[in-house]
Amino acid sequence: MSFFSFRPLMRHARLYSSKTLVQLDNAQVHRFGVKEPVFKNISLALKDDQRLVIVGPVSAGKTTLAETIAGRHSIQPLSAGKWPIIDASISPYASDHVHLVSFKENSGTFSYSKHYYQERFNFSDPDNDITLQQYLNGELEDATDIKRVAKQLNIEHLLPLSFVKLSNGQTRRARIAKALLKNPSMLVLDEPLMGLDVEHRKHLLEVLGNLATKSSVPVVLVLRPQDEFPSWATDVIELGNMTIQWKGTPSEYQARRAKHLESAKSSNASVKTVDTSNNDPIVEMKNVKVTYSGNPILRDITWAVRKGERWALLGPNGSGKTTLLSFLTGDHPQAYANELSLFGRRRGTGESIWEIKERVGLVSPEIHLYFNQNLTALEAAGTGFFDVVVPRSINVDQTQTIKRLFHEFGIESMMDRKLQDMSTGEQRMVLLVRSLVKMPDLIIWDEPFQGLDDTMIHNVNGWLEEHMRPDQTLIMVTHHEEEIPSAVSKRFKLGPGGVQAK
Repeated sequence: MSFFSFRPLMRHARLYSSKTLVQLDNAQVHRFGVKEPVFKNISLALKDDQRLVIVGPVSAGKTTLAETIAGRHSIQPLSAGKWPIIDASISPYASDHVHLVSFKENSGTFSYSKHYYQERFNFSDPDNDITLQQYLNGELEDATDIKRVAKQLNIEHLLPLSFVKLSNGQTRRARIAKALLKNPSMLVLDEPLMGLDVEHRKHLLEVLGNLATKSSVPVVLVLRPQDEFPSWATDVIELGNMTIQWKGTPSEYQARRAKHLESAKSSNASVKTVDTSNNDPIVEMKNVKVTYSGNPILRDITWAVRKGERWALLGPNGSGKTTLLSFLTGDHPQAYANELSLFGRRRGTGESIWEIKERVGLVSPEIHLYFNQNLTALEAAGTGFFDVVVPRSINVDQTQTIKRLFHEFGIESMMDRKLQDMSTGEQRMVLLVRSLVKMPDLIIWDEPFQGLDDTMIHNVNGWLEEHMRPDQTLIMVTHHEEEIPSAVSKRFKLGPGGVQAK
């Protein structure tokens, strides 16, 4: 594979007063408009020969530190924060030079608030639509750089497609490409491996490594502790409880983590295997095909899922996993043109989409994007009773159900917090609860563990083993084989091009 050669689109030369890029000295870091600091007396010096990785559990402060490095928060006193990397003659604001790529795209170019979830499965392109090419264009008139960066990130073939219809992993790579095209003085990536399969994770780390080591663009990564570590990283910061708890080299951190995992090991009770071969099928599909504009997305997929079974749906990015799941949630219009039965009833025989949704609990990276960040955790979880993403009034029994689930997952403290004040991992836990409030017959978890740390994943897997009813069925998608719960005993795999893999 060719190395990533990022040719800067610079209209100016960056000026360095020293080898220090960003420096915090006993800084009080405040979110704008909030009196109490999120970081107290934090100190950090990032130099141009360092390639930093930030790790830590959920709620440790990783995203907040990334935002701080990118100049998104207020520093007190002002002298406690310095960005020698920036050229003040271009802009005095660090956020204009240090580009942060985080989980959600909601910019002037594209906003999910102008769209709804089912649009991604429509035959035609939605209103207010932009293509990936238009999303990346910005103020650029020459498409050469767009095609070059898109090619390096394996999204060149997606340029003519509707942005809202891109998969989770494709959207993440598109956002990184957009940041690169803005000619950043520094690139800060918040969990960039989320939603990527093994090959795309490996490729992206190689691309970023060449950017960090062979160009003038420093790269800072925020990763989950269990993510692959880039070989090119030089320094690691581990956060906990909104403080820097440890600093060292990647090899030191990996040894530290291995020791922690060894001490945390416990003998898990064996999972009971249940014979489901005589159970009624709740999903039956035969030779399912999906095509958009003449391009096949799924080809001749045949799959039967019986009541009480636990499946992992596997496959690389772009293999059609989310499209396949949309058949099971009633969201895909092409379901009527295929041989598909849900809960013993052939699609298109008079059932409504809401009758299907009443029996299904869903969490996915895509639906996550459509939630209003002003909702509290209780309000967000409560929308699961109505299969919507806007708040509805819930009764006493429904409230008690939510509280019970929050208790079982150990997240009671999140109940009254707003989504906007939570990390991606905390929000994902809330949406996992949302998927369970109806006690659904079919639980569909599409990449449920994005943003979660080891402890949270362990707790979720423990919940499945202890609280899931024998007659409930689970289908989950993951790109990390090691995260598949022990309760999951079956595999269904798609291959590139939407074919059924063996």
